[in-house]
Amino acid sequence: MSQSRKRREALLYHAKPSPGKISVVPTKKYTTQHDLSLAYSPGVAEPCLEIAKDKDNVYKYTTKGNLVAVISNGTAVLGLGDIGPEASKPVMEGKGLLFKIFADIDVFDIEVDATDVDKFVETVKAIAPTFGGINLEDIKAPEAFEIERRLKEELDIPVMHDDQHGTAIISAAALKNALEINGKKIEEVQIVVNGAGAAAISCTRLYVALGAKLENIVMCDSKGVIRKSRENLTPQKEEFATDRDVDTLEEAMNNADVFIGLSKGNVVSPKMLLSMAKNPIVFAMANPDPEIAYDLAVATRDDIIMATGRSDNPNQVNNVLGFPFIFRGALDVRATKINEEMKMAAVHALADLAKKSVPEQVNIVYDEISLSFGKDYIIPKPFDPRLIYEIPPAIAKAAIDSGVAQQPIEDWDKYRDSLMDRSGSGSKEVRLLHNRARTNPKRIIFAEADHLDVLKAAQRVYDEKIAVPILLGHKEIILELKQELGFNADVMIIDPKTPEEKERREQFAKVYWESRQRKGITYLEAQKWMRERNYFAAMMVNAGEADGLITGYSRPYPSVVKPILELIPKDRGVSKVAATNLMLTKQGPMFLADTTININPNAKELAKITQYTSILAKMFGMKPNVAMLGFSNFGSTKSETSIKIREAVAYMHENYPDLVVDGEIQADFALNAELLSKEFSFSKLNGKKVNILIFPNLESANITYKLMKQVNGAESIGPILLGLSKPVHVLQLGASVDEMVNMAAVAVVDAQEREKRG
Repeated sequence: MSQSRKRREALLYHAKPSPGKISVVPTKKYTTQHDLSLAYSPGVAEPCLEIAKDKDNVYKYTTKGNLVAVISNGTAVLGLGDIGPEASKPVMEGKGLLFKIFADIDVFDIEVDATDVDKFVETVKAIAPTFGGINLEDIKAPEAFEIERRLKEELDIPVMHDDQHGTAIISAAALKNALEINGKKIEEVQIVVNGAGAAAISCTRLYVALGAKLENIVMCDSKGVIRKSRENLTPQKEEFATDRDVDTLEEAMNNADVFIGLSKGNVVSPKMLLSMAKNPIVFAMANPDPEIAYDLAVATRDDIIMATGRSDNPNQVNNVLGFPFIFRGALDVRATKINEEMKMAAVHALADLAKKSVPEQVNIVYDEISLSFGKDYIIPKPFDPRLIYEIPPAIAKAAIDSGVAQQPIEDWDKYRDSLMDRSGSGSKEVRLLHNRARTNPKRIIFAEADHLDVLKAAQRVYDEKIAVPILLGHKEIILELKQELGFNADVMIIDPKTPEEKERREQFAKVYWESRQRKGITYLEAQKWMRERNYFAAMMVNAGEADGLITGYSRPYPSVVKPILELIPKDRGVSKVAATNLMLTKQGPMFLADTTININPNAKELAKITQYTSILAKMFGMKPNVAMLGFSNFGSTKSETSIKIREAVAYMHENYPDLVVDGEIQADFALNAELLSKEFSFSKLNGKKVNILIFPNLESANITYKLMKQVNGAESIGPILLGLSKPVHVLQLGASVDEMVNMAAVAVVDAQEREKRG
C-alpha cells in the first residue's frame, strides 16, 4: 500500500462515520420518565448522600472502580515529538479503545495544556477523584520521571506511565524467555541499551531487578556511550553510566549478548550485528522503523533472536500485552498503587504464558500454522484470549501480597470466571468439560487426521492431556503434517487401506456382514466398506480398540452419520437416535434438541429426546430445566404440532415427575422469567432458569442453533449424538479446531460415564 493511500485511509478511519474512536454509552435503562428520575433528579440524591457519609461508597454507586484516565500533555507523542495536547488526542483515544477491547476498562482521555511539572501534577491531582486509576502517556523525559514519582506518592489510586513501564514489562518478559532459549543467564550477559529516555531507563531498571548486573550494562544516547566521566548527566543517566573505555555504539556492541534499541531507526549495521557474541538477542524497538530491519538482521545472523515493535514481524514488543491487564488486576483489588512487585508479577506471567500451548484462534488471527515457544515466539500475541485471565490475577495477587490491595480477592476461580465473562473468552462449562476429561483421558479416533485442522485438534487434545488421539487417514500425509506442526508425539497412525491392516479389515468385515447379512449387505460389500475410514473407525470402537470417535470434518453430515447409525448399536431401550447442540450464550449454557437427526418426531419421540438431553445435561453438571417449545402457550391452539407437544409433556410429567419440564410454550416466555411468572404462574418452569430447549421438528431446531451461532456469536458444542451405545460424534462440515477439541472432550467424558456404569 502506498504512503499516500495509507495516509488517506488513516484519516478516513478517524473522521468517518463520526469523528474519533470512543464514546460514552449508558449502562442503565433510560426509556421512561421513571428511569430518568432515578438516573438524575430526584433519585440521584440518594447515592450522593451515601457517598458523602463514606467516600468508599463511590466505588459502589459509580463507575470510578472501572474508570481510568489516559492523560498526556503531548510533549513526546509516539515518534512525532512535542506536538501539543490537541494533536495527542487521537493517540489517547486509541489508548482508550485498547483498554476497553482488551480488558473491559472504561476510559476518559484527558489532554492537559501544561508542560510545567508542578502545574501538570496539580491538574491531575485535582481531577483524580473521578478515576480508579491514572495512565500517563507520551510525556517527555526527564519531566516524566518527576511527574510519575509525585503522583504515585500523592495519590491513593494506581498511577503508571506506560511509555516507561509497559515497554519495560513486555521486553523483560521477552528477554527472560530469549535467554532461556539460548541457555544464557541474565546475571552474566553483556547488555547494550541504545536510548536514554523514559522507556530506556525503566527497561534497564527492570532488567536489573530481574538479575542483570550494572557492570554488564552499557547505555548510549545521541552523543554516544554514557560514561561516568561525562559532565552534566541527569540523575537517570548517571545511574547507568559506565567506566568502560568505549565511546560509540559500534564499540559497545562488540561481543555483547543483548542489544536493546529504544532510539531511532537504522542505527545498527550488519557489521555491528556480526560483532556481537554467539546467539545474540536483539530487541530493535524503535517505531515505525527499528534500529535494524528484521529481515536484514535475520539474514545477517541465523543464530539471532530478534524482536521489534512492529506487528508484521515475529516477537512484537507491544505494550497492549501489559497496560490493560495490569490496570485490570490493580482496579479489581482497588490497589493504591502499581508497585515493583506487581510489575515483576506481570513479567513472569507473560513469560510463562508464552510457553503454554497456543489456542487455535491465535494461529488464525496471525495466519500461522502452529505457534509454539521458540526463537520466533518468545512473548504472547496481543490477541491471545488467555491474557485477560492469566495476567490480571498475577497482578492482583502481587498487590495483595505486597500490601497495597484494599479489596482482596478470596475466590480466585470465581475471579478468573469473571474476567472471562468480561471478554467473552472461554466459558465455565468448557473448562469443566476439559478438566473432567483430563482426570481419565480416553482413546479417541480422529477419522480424518490427514486434514490439517483435524490434526491440529488431535495435537491440542494430546498436548492438553484431554485424550489419547488415534489418527486415521493417509499415513504419509499425516506424517508430513505432523512434521509441519511440530507434533512429535508417538501416537497411533492407521491407514485402513494399507496391506498392514488386511487382517483387521477381514475381522471387521466378517463381524459387519454377520450383523447386516439379512439387510442386503453381501460379504464382498462388507470387505469393501472396511477400507472406508468411518466404517473401519466405528468397528474399532465396537471392538474396544478405541473408546470414542469423532468424524465428519470433510464430508456432508448425512453421508457420515449413515455408517455410524448402521454400525454403532443403540443404547438399551433406545428406539431412535437424536442429536443436541450445547450453545454457550450470554444467558448461560443451553441445550437445543433435536438439531440434526429426527425430521418430525412424534410425541413419544419428543419425550425420549427430552429424556436423553436431560441425561446429557447432568453429565455436564447441570440441573435440567426443560422447555418444550412451540408457537403457542399451554393449549391456546389445537394444531397438530401443539397437540403432540402437549402429549409429550404429559408423558414426561407422568413418567419422570421429578424432571422440571413444561410446555408447549413460546420461546420468549420460556427465556423471560418475569414474563412467564406474570402470565403463567402455574408453570413448572417458574423460578427456574431454562437450560434445555426441545423443538417440535428438525427445521426449527437446526435453523435456531445456526442463527444463534451467526447472529449472536454463540459458541456451539455439537451436534452431540444421543442414544448410541458408544461415544461416537459427527462434526459439522468444516468444524473449527476448537469445536473438534470440545467434541473430543465430550467423547472422553461420555466414555468415562459409561465406564462408571459398567
